Amino acid sequence: MLEGGGHQVFFVGGCVRNALLNTEVGDVDMATNALPGRVLALAQEAGLRAVPTGIAHGTVTVVAGGTAYQITTYRKDLHSDGRHALVRFTDDLALDAARRDFTMNALYATPGGKVVDPLGQGLADLQARRVRFVGEARQRIREDYLRILRYFRFHAIYGDAAKGMDATTLAAIAACGACLGRLSKERIGAEMLKLLGAQEPSAAVRAMEQVGILQQVLPDARAHGLVALIRLEQENALLFDSESRCNPLRRLAVLGGHGAARALRLSSKAAHYVNLCHRAAAQAQSVLELGYRHGLRKGRDMVLVRAALAGQAPPAAWQKELQRGAVARFPVTAADLAPHYQGAALGQQLRAQEQLWIDSGFVLERKDLLPRASRYDD
Repeated sequence: MLEGGGHQVFFVGGCVRNALLNTEVGDVDMATNALPGRVLALAQEAGLRAVPTGIAHGTVTVVAGGTAYQITTYRKDLHSDGRHALVRFTDDLALDAARRDFTMNALYATPGGKVVDPLGQGLADLQARRVRFVGEARQRIREDYLRILRYFRFHAIYGDAAKGMDATTLAAIAACGACLGRLSKERIGAEMLKLLGAQEPSAAVRAMEQVGILQQVLPDARAHGLVALIRLEQENALLFDSESRCNPLRRLAVLGGHGAARALRLSSKAAHYVNLCHRAAAQAQSVLELGYRHGLRKGRDMVLVRAALAGQAPPAAWQKELQRGAVARFPVTAADLAPHYQGAALGQQLRAQEQLWIDSGFVLERKDLLPRASRYDD
């Protein structure tokens, strides 16, 4: 569509980076010298659906073959306050590359697959697994303060942990760290969950702690618990499916302390999960009870969070106990107690009998429990 209209077009950023690394490609972004209005017109002529998702910044989303492509006009930043940028459109690919965050994200590819590196640094940095800001780090950060957290996330996913992080870059981050307070907690929370979803984020999180960034976003955070949790995850890798292997909420429950959900303004569902896992560390419930009350997946996460925060291994045979709890069914119903109890007393008695049954290790049967209940009438 774009080439037929006489325009340049390149794949750009993450899709090029990940294709070169032979890893999964998510969103597909494209860059063009066509102005946004021209992209909309060409899409209409081609019979494709086009949405002006960020037209003030040059972005039009075009849906073709069931896939959404974000197509953005080459641009140059004129001004930025760390959250929002004022841009000017350009037909110079090098200017477009110069405004990007990291050199490995300033890589372009033609539709035929030829990779273009306008800055002459991106390919070498990607090959060396070197996460580096385009140009001067402090200037890039001042343009968008979220890039502080993106730096640590990119280092966790794409960086070489053995080489560590650049000291000059960390100094620039430390100098700008207080500016994270200008961002919404929701944006910070979304970025932190992406970081914690990396396969091995503990080195990046420790670096955040060393330069004071972790305390900026999570005042109660302690990185040592995360290191212990990731070790437990690795030791129990067979427990996890691909969806939950690097569960960021489980990791946040260990890292962030009791105020993590509030500090990052998580959704109510996510906040409930984080708080549930974190509270498990202070509760005396057995593994058996955790499995029974919360199911296999939640119970597993609670056991691992508790062990990580205590700095201990989970109890012996905990996986079997968790499984046994998850499939157990309480043998007494409200109808069994209704002849003797009503209203609030009925609920109270049912809970008491359930706890007796749990404390017995599920040994007590219905016939054992009901006589106990009737004795409470005496």
